[in-house]
Amino acid sequence: MNKQLTKGKLLNETGNLAEAGFAYDLVREYNRKDIKGMAFRIKEWDYYEFNSKDYGIALTVADNSYMSMVSVGFLDFKNKTSITRSYMKFFTFGKVNLPSTSKVGNIIYHDKNFNFEFLNDGNRRHLIVEFKKFTKFSDFRCDLFVEQTTDKTMVIATPFTKNKHFYYNQKINNLVCNGEFQIGERKYPMKNAMGVLDWGRGIWTYNNTWYWSSCSAKDKEGNNIGFNLGYGFGDTSAASENMVFFNKEAYKLDDVTFLIPKDENGKYDYLKPWKVISKNNDIDLTFTPILDRHDDTNLLVLCSLQHQVFGKYNGTIKVKNKTIKFNNIIAFAERVQNKW
Repeated sequence: MNKQLTKGKLLNETGNLAEAGFAYDLVREYNRKDIKGMAFRIKEWDYYEFNSKDYGIALTVADNSYMSMVSVGFLDFKNKTSITRSYMKFFTFGKVNLPSTSKVGNIIYHDKNFNFEFLNDGNRRHLIVEFKKFTKFSDFRCDLFVEQTTDKTMVIATPFTKNKHFYYNQKINNLVCNGEFQIGERKYPMKNAMGVLDWGRGIWTYNNTWYWSSCSAKDKEGNNIGFNLGYGFGDTSAASENMVFFNKEAYKLDDVTFLIPKDENGKYDYLKPWKVISKNNDIDLTFTPILDRHDDTNLLVLCSLQHQVFGKYNGTIKVKNKTIKFNNIIAFAERVQNKW
């Protein structure tokens, strides 16, 4: 397990992964034109999420071929509430023009209801978003500058058992965000807020359930700490997506399990404390939820049941001779079921 990727093209001539495994950078070259699977199954997205102490935001641009989506989420940790608004367009088939790499390139997607600009000149990211009628009476706007604090990222190339299906994913943790966003006339400053870019490209199978947790923060000593933990889809025998970050370093982890409480009827009780553990005890975390950013979409053949829960982590992750401590660190953990 945990085979490290080498350089080269992501896909071979048959449209399958040339190599499965993990890396700390996008060493494999993704090109949408190399995909041999069905065009309407291609999925591409850029998702940013940033937290301050009291609030956070989530911004998404996705082109899933048979439909594109833009989304804005507002997270109010003080009042334990969230607002999410999305727009969809059908049968875009790559017309959104998401870049083939996270390192450089712009996403510019305009409509009468929204303007999304994710600009990246290779040195700094500039996120400019306008979203009309984010609430009944108010529009959303943001103008954010984002900088990367480390070259070490979580990259994984995951095959599925189905031929020509794969997922190529990069999580860039410990991004630093400055600027502000605005809902109506109320402004929310973002000063050295920390967060993550979830950059994903691939062809997924139809029915999937995944677990994902991401953390980007500073500890009491001023160190940048964070992690990417997840599982649930594809063939991960070559590598897991689990990694912990400390300042400019990243350390690979093996397995992880999310222990989500259930109620007396056997249903998940997402707002009770979770445990996040591993077989070899290098991960020992307690997650205490604050709010559940819950969304159900059911459009016959398209179905998505999402619980992205924000809360506070306490506990430790051990790597080599280092123990990284998490004390009341705001982050999120999610369980998502998709038929897409």
